[in-house]
Amino acid sequence: MKRNRLQYVLLYFKGMTMGAADVVPGVSGGTIAFVSGIYEELIHSLRSLDHRAVKVLFKEGPAAAWSAINGNFLTVLVSGILTSIVLLSRLVKYLLENHPLPLWSFFFGLILMSALMIYREAKDRHFTHHVLLCIGAVIAVVITWIRPVEVEPNLWLYFASAALAICAMILPGISGSFILLLIGMYPHVINAISHLDFPVLIVFAAGCGIGLMAFSHVLSWLLRRWHDAMLLFMTGFLVGSLSMVWPWKQVVETYVDRHGVTKPLMQSNVWPWQYAEVNGSPDYLLLCLVMMVVGVLLMPLLQVWARRLQQSIA
Repeated sequence: MKRNRLQYVLLYFKGMTMGAADVVPGVSGGTIAFVSGIYEELIHSLRSLDHRAVKVLFKEGPAAAWSAINGNFLTVLVSGILTSIVLLSRLVKYLLENHPLPLWSFFFGLILMSALMIYREAKDRHFTHHVLLCIGAVIAVVITWIRPVEVEPNLWLYFASAALAICAMILPGISGSFILLLIGMYPHVINAISHLDFPVLIVFAAGCGIGLMAFSHVLSWLLRRWHDAMLLFMTGFLVGSLSMVWPWKQVVETYVDRHGVTKPLMQSNVWPWQYAEVNGSPDYLLLCLVMMVVGVLLMPLLQVWARRLQQSIA
């Protein structure tokens, strides 16, 4: 797909939005890619990064190979994602630690609307597809029940966790950050990004690249064969992940990390009016409801804005 300069600027900002989502456990950059209209192009572009691109490189030259892998699209999008991750990792870390309720409320509304938007994209919504939706929701809920672990990281673990997390990162629903949280690598990765630990980041990026190329082939094949069924399955993932991002939680089990700091291990969802009672802190109900509404409205507004911008510069 050919784009002009303004369209590439828009693509860059879509990448930044994906990067901002990927930093937060429970929010998937794949969801943002889908509702912003670039998801299938992203998956097919990633799938093209294989041995056939290498053959084109040697037979037809760099220009043909670059076109075959949709290089401009991937470069601009990944640049936006990386920019956002580097710039926003500390901000998101601060908000998670100091203002978690409004932040999680915003993402709750965002994911809720994203699920509705993906559901509407499916043309064929018969009974079997709705069964897949329920299965996706159940899987997502079960994943959120798995207790996180604490690990002592090494370079091989950074590589393996990156390959696993990137699969979730491009799948609307469960986020790559949440997978990192479950396997105990999230704080280590965020710390490496915040402090620009380049050896760790290079190994992590290599794991992401290999995992991405492998999983994109599977996902592209599924979307070609069972497009609407996959959409409803992804919708189920999003609905199930709402349990993860529900703002009001009660800590039911803690653990002490290797630095002697007590941290939450298991949490259960509670109603807002129960939150103040069990945690001894305000529930910020009105502010949280406002942030949920902002999250609900943001995605359709961005979609309408993007379409109008594309029409104006086409």
